[in-house]
Amino acid sequence: MSFDDDTALRPAGEGVWEGAVAEGWETPRGPLGGYVLAIVMRGLELAVADPERQARSVTMHFLRVPESGPVTVSARVERAGRSLTSLSGRLEQDGKLLGLALRAYSKPWEGPLLNESVMPDVPPPDSEDAPRDSRRPTAPPPFSERMLMQGRFGSPPFSGADSGEGGGWLGIREDRPIDALAIAVLADAWFPAPWPKLKALAPAPTLDLSIHFRAPLPIDERALLGRFRNAHVRDGFFEEDGELWSPDGTLVAQSRQLGLLLGAEA
Repeated sequence: MSFDDDTALRPAGEGVWEGAVAEGWETPRGPLGGYVLAIVMRGLELAVADPERQARSVTMHFLRVPESGPVTVSARVERAGRSLTSLSGRLEQDGKLLGLALRAYSKPWEGPLLNESVMPDVPPPDSEDAPRDSRRPTAPPPFSERMLMQGRFGSPPFSGADSGEGGGWLGIREDRPIDALAIAVLADAWFPAPWPKLKALAPAPTLDLSIHFRAPLPIDERALLGRFRNAHVRDGFFEEDGELWSPDGTLVAQSRQLGLLLGAEA
């Protein structure tokens, strides 16, 4: 099944669509949050139905861990102005609310480009068949089989490192442009940034994930450079800040999420 098949929706009423959480996207605790977000984003895009209005931001709160199987996405246009559309979305399964999302779409506005963001200087991506590098988990979760992932930052997970950082080149392992739905997956696909500071696996479910889209989409690239960092863990919760860059140095997206480390040992 392709990524588009795994996020496909069919109409089920006014502002309501039906789809399914596909198998093969599992992490140590449920399906990848970015993939689940992509399903909701599909419904929000269908509700906007205006290709001139590009994705600008999305935030989702994850209330329950989904299971593989049917889901329902509902979307509501909260306001549609001359340039900006704001929407809310709900994800449900078996009558239970799984997640809530807010998203903004807008046409471009005139203004200067003020850019202090510089892409890190790292080696370019290797071929798809390059050996897996030591910075990825020794037993990667099932969803990683769908991904191209080549590490460039940080220490191996569970190595007791002094800093929480990870990332590298990553993309979906199929021939399709990188659009907003793919960005949702890439923003959440690398192992959690605190993992290098730990000594053993601690599942890290996402509580909320926000993404800001900073360049026109889609783009015709196989992979983006992702860098993800954590500075603070307390009461079991951690933040993760991410950046995604295209190979030509364009900042494509920024992300931030709040996650929970279950049973972590430093």
